[in-house]
Amino acid sequence: MEALNPILYFSIFNYPLTKEEIYLYSKLEDSSGLDTDLETLINLKAIEKTEGFHLYNAKNGAVAKRKYGNKKAEEMLPKALKRGRFISRFPYIESVSISGALSKGYYDDDGDFDFFLITKPNRLWVSRTLLILYKKLFLGNSKKYFCVNYFISSDTLEISEQNLFTATELLTLIPASGKSVFNEFLATNLWATEYLPNLKVDTSTIKEVKPFYISKIAERIFNTKIGTWTDNTFRKLTVKRWTSKFSSLEKKEFEIALKSTKSVSKHHPQNFQKKVIDAFNLKKETFDKKYNSIHK
Repeated sequence: MEALNPILYFSIFNYPLTKEEIYLYSKLEDSSGLDTDLETLINLKAIEKTEGFHLYNAKNGAVAKRKYGNKKAEEMLPKALKRGRFISRFPYIESVSISGALSKGYYDDDGDFDFFLITKPNRLWVSRTLLILYKKLFLGNSKKYFCVNYFISSDTLEISEQNLFTATELLTLIPASGKSVFNEFLATNLWATEYLPNLKVDTSTIKEVKPFYISKIAERIFNTKIGTWTDNTFRKLTVKRWTSKFSSLEKKEFEIALKSTKSVSKHHPQNFQKKVIDAFNLKKETFDKKYNSIHK
């Protein structure tokens, strides 16, 4: 039963879904049979329905928590978009998008602004380092409204880890700037629609942003052999620091959670991707055993 998969997936985050969201996050060709499927699950007591939300093993207060988080997200999104466009003005930034919980319409008191950035080729690490320096010098190293944890360059737009988690993250991005590059990014990653064919990215939030004058000067300086050497050096120094700091991670896990190539930089030391995928598979397995594989 395809309708169950979105409910199980978002239950990992204790996030109940509306009927419309279940359709969007499913592979259903249409919503004609959705009411029947959900009624079946409810009658089996496999899921509950409260105030229009569908829950699976939800913790107490899940609906109230979601409503609060949705309201906060509405309040914070304009601020996040403004911050994203500010980031766009830094050297070598071609596109900035909001990611994480906020991109899915949720924000709570412990939340932060997660950003997904696309840079010009061969200067990703220069761009990243300048942003990290700004955060340390002017924001007290706080990531609350400045969490720049995922960079790719515009010559390597395809996301290599292709699964339900990355498809969900990709298709819920809220782009703040860089329309042409972002559209190219979407076109390069059409694989994501195989996982979530009903989910479409809203690009109406994109605005074109002019870089800071000092950014133009910085690019002139770094568009040289010095810039190439600096980019390589910044990458090597970062990898060395992360290798020491996160030595408990196995090599394969490190290469995914803290990918540090010339064209990709990820800083996800908790390897949330793996945790979510493992949790989703376990939920499906548990459900299969209890309800005789009804979701297949």
